[in-house]
Amino acid sequence: MSNVARGLILLLIFTCTASRAAPSEYQLEAVFLFNFTQFVEWPAQVFEHNDSPLLICVVGEDPFGDYLDNIVRGEIVGGHPLIIQRHRDTDKVAQCHILFFARSEQNTYKSVLQTVKDRSVLTVAGFEGFALSGGIIRFVIVDNKLRLRINLNAMREARLNISSKLLRQAELIGNGED
Repeated sequence: MSNVARGLILLLIFTCTASRAAPSEYQLEAVFLFNFTQFVEWPAQVFEHNDSPLLICVVGEDPFGDYLDNIVRGEIVGGHPLIIQRHRDTDKVAQCHILFFARSEQNTYKSVLQTVKDRSVLTVAGFEGFALSGGIIRFVIVDNKLRLRINLNAMREARLNISSKLLRQAELIGNGED
């Protein structure tokens, strides 16, 4: 884990301890989205230039507010500055590197998954059926803790390489499971 990631996690813990409030599910998910940039490798050809931005896109009603923006502000991973984009419609999501589906997209995400199927896009959501339908990472709450469920077949089809450090922390599944 990088110093930046450690720092973010410590900041999150300190902030929550100081305010006596537990971090929200969405705050934790935002930290995970940032950390995915450090534990996932995209094929070099998905970036037009060595310093092209890595796009983290949110589709639907954004649950993060400015929290996700604050986490990635000024961050560069592998020479790529991190940029957050929000999309109400799905016309431009194929250019994204990480694509997070808000719960508002629970009824429409399947067509978007088909749109990005042949691209190296890390797809992420927190609702049931997502991994079953070909999504790569699903956030799951187990015993009041945020866990990851990773569809290895979908990851391979997207030509993504996820670090073993992240895979060890996740429940690994294949197509047809969720």
